[in-house]
Amino acid sequence: MAMTMVDKAAVMKQTSAWPPAIQQEFERERQNPNPCVGSRLLSEDERVRVWMIALKPGERIGFHRHVLDYFWTSVTGGRGRQHVHDGTTVEYTYVPGETRHEIYGAGEFKVHDLENIGDQDMIFMTVEFLNSANKPMPLPAGVRARAA
Repeated sequence: MAMTMVDKAAVMKQTSAWPPAIQQEFERERQNPNPCVGSRLLSEDERVRVWMIALKPGERIGFHRHVLDYFWTSVTGGRGRQHVHDGTTVEYTYVPGETRHEIYGAGEFKVHDLENIGDQDMIFMTVEFLNSANKPMPLPAGVRARAA
């Protein structure tokens, strides 16, 4: 769900049901947006960034912000839970090969986390398109050093 303006009072009401540690992490992300949409940057060129997310049962990737057009593919399938910036919590069962494309207009974004709530490892590939309506956010120091 791409959003540009979010009613802060409505979000605060919905996020109040989240565990305190999740609420605090969400607030930190709002203050300091996290552009790392995967746990590992695998490849980057002038057109795309390719990320991987690998989560063992019970692991999660923290809040991160999508501003670029992208697609993800579930490599292994599995069961996940997301806390989304509009205050919703979503649980979903992914199937191997499932792919979703997301497009963001100027000023639009999505912030969410992802937790593996299943009993098997979950692996996702995410490809961001650098030539999107929004400029790419700068990546933190050291992220590119991990790219192969």
